[in-house]
Amino acid sequence: MGPEQDLPRSPLGRGLWIGAAALLVIYHIGLIFWGLVPNLVSRPLHLAVVLPWIFLFGARGLSLVTGAVLTGFGMAAALWVALNHDMLGDQYGFLESPFQIGVAVVLLATVIEAARRAIGWPLPIVAVTALAYAVWGQHIPGEFGHAGLPMASFLGTMTIAEGGIWGSLTAVSVGVVSIFVIFGAVLNAGEAGQGFMNVAAAAAGRLTGGAAKVSVISSALFGSISGSASANVASTGAITLPAMTRLGYPKRLAAGVEAVASSGGQIMPPLMGAGAFVMVELTGTPYTQIMAAAILPAILYFWAVWVGINAYASRYPLRGIEAGDQPARRDVVITSLFFLVPFTVLMLGMFAAGYTPQYAACLAILAGAVLLLTNARLGFDAAETRRRLVLALLASARQVSMIAAIILCASIVIGVLGVTGLGVKITSLILSGSGGLLWPSLLLTALACLVLGMEVPTTAAYVICVSVAGPALTQLGLEPLQAHLFVFWFALLSTITPPVCGAVFIAAGMIGESWVKVALTAMALGVGLYIIPLGMIANPHVLELTSHPALALFAFARLALGLALLSHGLIGRRPWPVRVGLIICGMIVAFLGLWI
Repeated sequence: MGPEQDLPRSPLGRGLWIGAAALLVIYHIGLIFWGLVPNLVSRPLHLAVVLPWIFLFGARGLSLVTGAVLTGFGMAAALWVALNHDMLGDQYGFLESPFQIGVAVVLLATVIEAARRAIGWPLPIVAVTALAYAVWGQHIPGEFGHAGLPMASFLGTMTIAEGGIWGSLTAVSVGVVSIFVIFGAVLNAGEAGQGFMNVAAAAAGRLTGGAAKVSVISSALFGSISGSASANVASTGAITLPAMTRLGYPKRLAAGVEAVASSGGQIMPPLMGAGAFVMVELTGTPYTQIMAAAILPAILYFWAVWVGINAYASRYPLRGIEAGDQPARRDVVITSLFFLVPFTVLMLGMFAAGYTPQYAACLAILAGAVLLLTNARLGFDAAETRRRLVLALLASARQVSMIAAIILCASIVIGVLGVTGLGVKITSLILSGSGGLLWPSLLLTALACLVLGMEVPTTAAYVICVSVAGPALTQLGLEPLQAHLFVFWFALLSTITPPVCGAVFIAAGMIGESWVKVALTAMALGVGLYIIPLGMIANPHVLELTSHPALALFAFARLALGLALLSHGLIGRRPWPVRVGLIICGMIVAFLGLWI
C-alpha cells in the first residue's frame, strides 16, 4: 500500500498525519538554514519526529497500542536528552542516577524495536547480540573477550554522548540523507518519473531490445534519486515489465533486466541509496569527490547490462517499441524539465556556487516543489497539486523514518565495536586468515558482505562490513575510498544473488515467473556487480576521474571491453568453446591493470 492508503479516513486523523509529515520535513530542512544546533539537540529531535512514522503510521490492532506506548516513551526520552544537553555534556558519557539509566534503556529498546518494525528481525538481532557482547563479553575466554565495561559508563556512551546512537552516522541521517530523501520524494510526487520514462523511450525505444533498454535507462535515472532497488522495481517495473511481455520478451529476461537495472540505482550518483553520505562521514572524503569516483563504475554496470541485452538479442527476437507507442517529442521535452530543472539547481549549487550538498539539495527541493504546481500539460489543477504535495510529504516522512531506524540501530553495533575493541580484533582475524595478502582478504570481505546483505539493507550491511573489514583492507594497501566503494558494491550482491535476492523476488512476482529462473538470468546480466568491484582494485585509476582523467578513461575503456567479452561469453549464442574463450579473454582484459 502507498502512503495515502495508510491515512486515517477521518478528516481530523488525515490532518494530524499530514501535519506530522510537514513537521518532519520542515524540521530537517530548517536545520540547514538555522545554523549550528547542538548535536545532543538535533539528533534526539530527529529520533523524536521519526518514531510516530515507525510505530503508528499504518499500524492496526495490538501493534498500534504497543506502538503508541513505545512512541510515548521513546519521544519522552529523546526530548529529555535534548532539553538537558548542557547537563549531559558535563557528564562525559557517565550516567549518574537510576532515572538516567532508565532513559538509556528506553532509548536503546526503542531504537531496536523501531528497526525491527521498519525492516524485520536481522539487524535488531545483530544489535542485541552486540549489546550482549558488551555486557557479558568479559566471560568469553581468549582473544575475543574483553576486560568488562562499567554499565553506567557503557550505557552513557551509547545514549548521552556522541559515541553510540547519537554518533556520526546519525549526524549523516539528520543533516544529509534526510534532505536528499525529501528531494527524491518531491521529484517522484510530480512528473519526474514520467519524464525519466519518456527520455528513456525516446533514447532507446526503437533499438533492438528497446523495451529492455528503456528499463535500463529509466531505472538508472529513477534510481539516482530513489536509491532503493525495491522501490525502483515496483515503480519502473510497473511500466516496463508489461511493455516487454507485450513485445514477446521471455518473462525470465524481462524480470531479470528490471531486477538488475533497478539494483543499479544504489550505485548511481547522486544518492547511491544513502551510501554516499555515510561514506563522506566514514572516510572524510568530500561528497563531490565520492560522486566523481563512483560515476564511471556505475556507468560500467549499466553498460554490462546493455551489452547483455544485445547478447540475448542473438537468442531471442527482442523487438523495439513501435513508433506509435513512442512518446511525442513535445512530451519528452516538457516532462524532462521536471527532473532537469531540480537536478540543474542541485549541480549548480554544489559545483558553481560552492554550497554544501545539503544546502544545494534544499534549493533543488524548492525548485521541485514549485514544479508540483503544474503538470505535463503545463496546466494548474488545485486538487492535483494538493494530492502531489500530500504524497511528497508522506513519502518523505516514511522514507526518512525508515532510513533513520536503520542508521540508529546500526549505530549501536558500531558503538559496541568501538567501545569493546571488537572491531580491531575482527580486523586482526581477517589479516591473519588471509595470510596478510590483499586478494584473499578481498574475497573474505566479499563473502561477508554477501552473507550480511542477505539479511539487512545495503546501507546497514555496508556500514557494519566496512567497520570491521575496512581497516584491514587499508592496512593491506588500499586507499580508504577504494576500500569503502569495494565493500559498498559487494553489499549489493544480495539484491540479485540467491538465496535471498529482494529485487529478483519482486520482479518475478510482478511478472509471474519462477524466481530461480529470474535470478539466473539476472546474475548473467548483472555480471558487472561481481566484476567491477574487483576491477576497481585491479584498475584503481577508474576512480580518479577528476585527478587523472586520461588514466581514468583508459581504465574505464579496458573494463568496458572486458565486461562486453564476459557478457557475450555468458549469454551469447555461440559454441561453448568460443564462449569459454570469451570469458577468459574478458577476465584477462578486465584485470589487466594487475600486470601493467
